[in-house]
Amino acid sequence: MNLNLKDKVIVVTGGSKGIGLGICKVLADEGAILFIIGRNQPTIIKAAKELEESGATVAYAFAELTNPDQCKNAIDSVIERFGKIDGLVNNAGVNDGVSLENGGYEDFMASLQKNLVHYYLMAHHALPELKKSKGAIVNIGSKTSVTGQGGTSGYAAANGGRNALTREWAVELLPYGIRVNAVMVAECFTPLYERWIKTFDEPEKKLKGITERIPLENRMTTATEIANTVAFLLSDASSHTTGQLVYVDGGYTHLDRAL
Repeated sequence: MNLNLKDKVIVVTGGSKGIGLGICKVLADEGAILFIIGRNQPTIIKAAKELEESGATVAYAFAELTNPDQCKNAIDSVIERFGKIDGLVNNAGVNDGVSLENGGYEDFMASLQKNLVHYYLMAHHALPELKKSKGAIVNIGSKTSVTGQGGTSGYAAANGGRNALTREWAVELLPYGIRVNAVMVAECFTPLYERWIKTFDEPEKKLKGITERIPLENRMTTATEIANTVAFLLSDASSHTTGQLVYVDGGYTHLDRAL
């Protein structure tokens, strides 16, 4: 399917690895111009080189997304380089394990900064350009916002906020023709996920126990599968879809585990 994303400037936070890199690869295949924003300079440079070798046009800005000034400067860099923004993918974040029992005020607030506040800042600063282009926003979310996970109050709360902002922005931005949707992730095997699995005494057994409970094909979701849905939601092919939380999870969140 031609999604008409050729030469569209798409900003992807955390686009240098895991789900973010998967999103960039799919968008590159569709001919989009990519702008990656994040703090990990070596991985961003490596990802940009890899994408450029595949024929993509890529630029990037290094930014600590918990810093409001750096968020603004990063978006300013996109406009300075390409003169427009057609789409924004809020993806960066980390399941940092800030719990209720063993957490605290400072850790909880830091988790919100790492996982939620920059979603707002990116959209706020990109909005003037998105209004011109009638662009689209896709927020990456997590099943933890609706199922809980245990031991991760900060991340779960941040993802609940992502869901709420998705629908709030969809309403607020209706007059401008800007669509806002979220792609909800459950079990996707990224480098961060692999690191988490390895914290268990028997990581392979733990992973098997999880995949056995994923209804569709008893396997993890791939980053490419997440990315395909993101590309669709950014494109004209989803021109009457807004305010939706789209679960790409093999039925993990909602289908009966007895399956």
